[in-house]
Amino acid sequence: MRYTRHKGGEEMTVGEQIKILCVRSGISVSELSRRLGKTNQAFGQKLKRGTFTVDEMKEVAKAVGCTYEGAFSLPDGSKVEY
Repeated sequence: MRYTRHKGGEEMTVGEQIKILCVRSGISVSELSRRLGKTNQAFGQKLKRGTFTVDEMKEVAKAVGCTYEGAFSLPDGSKVEY
């Protein structure tokens, strides 16, 4: 599984992040899969694998009405963004 850290320092999968996004956006995972044109089963499997590209993360964000900001933050304060 793919992991990322959130501000609390705990590891969280991309799938968990997307599920939290759905809760905070007031939609179900099923509704998100519908908005993305995916079947519930296919999207559920993708959530389990956590294999989302940056472009797919941007599509997810757009589907819920937010933005996705993937970037590397360097010690000097600069960022490498997609």
